[in-house]
Amino acid sequence: MSQLQDLMRRNFIDYASYSILDRAIPDLRDGLKPVQRRILHTLFEMHDGRYHKVANVVGETMKLHPHGDAAIGDALIVLANKDYFIDKQGNFGSILTGHPAAAPRYIECRLTPLALETIFNEDLTEFRPSYDGRNREPIVFPAKIPIALMLGSEGIAVGMATRILPHNLAELWEAQIAILHGEEIELEPDFPQGGIADVSEYDDGRGKVEIRARLRAPDPKRIVITELAYSTTTESLIASIEAAVQKGRVKVATIHDYTTDRAEIELVLSRGATAKEVIPQLYAYTDCSVSVTSSIVLIRDRRPVQLSATAVLRELTENLREQIRAELEWEQKQLLERKHWLTLEALFVEHKIYRRIETAETDRAVRKEVKDGMQEHADQLVRPLVDDDITSLLGLRIRRISAYDKAKNRGEIEDIDGKLVEVATKLEHLTRTVIETIEGFIERFGADFPRRTTTQNFDAIDKKVVSQQSIKLYYDRTTGFFGSSVKADKPTLSVGEYDLILGIASDGSYRIMTPPEKILFTGRLIHCATFDPDRGAEFTVVYRDSAKMLYGKRIQIDKFIRNREYQLIKDKAGKVDLLLAPDEAGEIAFEFAPAPRQRVKAGKFNLAKLEITGTTARGVRLSAKPVKSVKCTQRGSARAKARSRAKKPDRTDKATQSSLF
Repeated sequence: MSQLQDLMRRNFIDYASYSILDRAIPDLRDGLKPVQRRILHTLFEMHDGRYHKVANVVGETMKLHPHGDAAIGDALIVLANKDYFIDKQGNFGSILTGHPAAAPRYIECRLTPLALETIFNEDLTEFRPSYDGRNREPIVFPAKIPIALMLGSEGIAVGMATRILPHNLAELWEAQIAILHGEEIELEPDFPQGGIADVSEYDDGRGKVEIRARLRAPDPKRIVITELAYSTTTESLIASIEAAVQKGRVKVATIHDYTTDRAEIELVLSRGATAKEVIPQLYAYTDCSVSVTSSIVLIRDRRPVQLSATAVLRELTENLREQIRAELEWEQKQLLERKHWLTLEALFVEHKIYRRIETAETDRAVRKEVKDGMQEHADQLVRPLVDDDITSLLGLRIRRISAYDKAKNRGEIEDIDGKLVEVATKLEHLTRTVIETIEGFIERFGADFPRRTTTQNFDAIDKKVVSQQSIKLYYDRTTGFFGSSVKADKPTLSVGEYDLILGIASDGSYRIMTPPEKILFTGRLIHCATFDPDRGAEFTVVYRDSAKMLYGKRIQIDKFIRNREYQLIKDKAGKVDLLLAPDEAGEIAFEFAPAPRQRVKAGKFNLAKLEITGTTARGVRLSAKPVKSVKCTQRGSARAKARSRAKKPDRTDKATQSSLF
């Protein structure tokens, strides 16, 4: 058993490490996952300026990627639809509608000029063997652009996940220039679908962003959606609107989808609805508004790290600086090597060193003659002479020596000297060189990537405010059931989904509940109305216990647990006779139950004298004998009514309040 546990533990760690480092999480340096890197490398190897069948690209990439053609094809389509590195031809699907791409044999692609100029440099790329050892693949590209932030990425690995929101490339370049100038920067995401975003809680890539579709109202009865929220499609958006309409949350009569290469969804509103009323409902209840969290996790030095957006851009800017330094040093080295060879060639021909080998009889003697002859001019060499230099000189053909052009050689050396001075100047002023490089990118490619998403702060939408009184609640007197699925002649209440309802039954049971589908009241429902938890509800209760003794109490209902049943009467056999609002608590009259030799047959009591007590208290005993009946003979005074009206909310809606007593 212990051996099996050790085996599972070791294999699980290997699998977790593989899924994190080599599948799901992008590398910080080039912002790519392995499958994306292999696709781009394959396209670069195949590049000849013409389009290639996607099926061929997938097949070639399979030499590097061990997980099959489906994974490669899906990753290629997603990468192509980012519109940065892959030039598409054919149907690659749509990020607006969610429609899939055509079969790989029907669509074609090639690298874009941006990719060719900013990603690849074979001289500075480190390679490793592919999974089967037959080919080689790049460990990481020497990219000159902040791919991790411009593309955005999502990935789920063992125990961690990453979600990087896309940013505008031109703005990232401007931010890199600001970093090189030592200035503070602030980054905001930019989404390919456009829309409007509230980035106040973005927290530099560690928070969330609320994104809304762009809506316009050509007239009060129509709404047109022209841009979508990130991570949604026209199909998912229409489905969310239809679901909201079915639940009565949004007043839309018909939906027309005219989307082509641009989103256009027309909503025709229901009778009596206006665009001003429905737009907040769309943002509250549909995918017209979505909230997206950001968690930037990247691979750095073969370890996953969580960073902020600005920290990522600062590291990538420093990487760009070192990348340009490495390119300049490589160019400098190549220029020096070229100058060294031209100098060797000039000395070898002009000083007729090649004639010294005529008398040499062995290869060793030949090489010695060349070496001795060149050593006489060692002070003119760019670097010390090595055996490979001698081999190259001996490889010169007689035709090359006889057609040697001294002036051309001198001119080429002078051009190289000029380039070496230029490279040395760029290395000396490296920061300025990096800035000029970025400015060159902006000049050539910046106009191709305009910002699509508008940023602004949103006013919070209170769903309670925009919700409609669309839920009809019914009460069946014969069965005692109450709720939206109960069948009755007419609704008792019309409420919204966020309303609370106070229901009180004749047996003294009550509950404060969300709109129910179907619940049972054991007693007859005598009061049903919407309930405001901030204000509570005040009543005067007159009831008889099991002995028919009459009691009265004034209560305030304000503390409760939703959907839990409470009791106003401790006596289970008791019954509520009167349930009065504060302005109705006046004088009551009651008749005593008949009894032998009874002289006093009736009594009165002024309910205004009652003080507020707890809902579970017995209350004040109003009669000394059992009571046969009770009725309210005089409602509350005008002064009490005025005081009650002052305490009540300004608006009383008959559709949301009902007393069944």
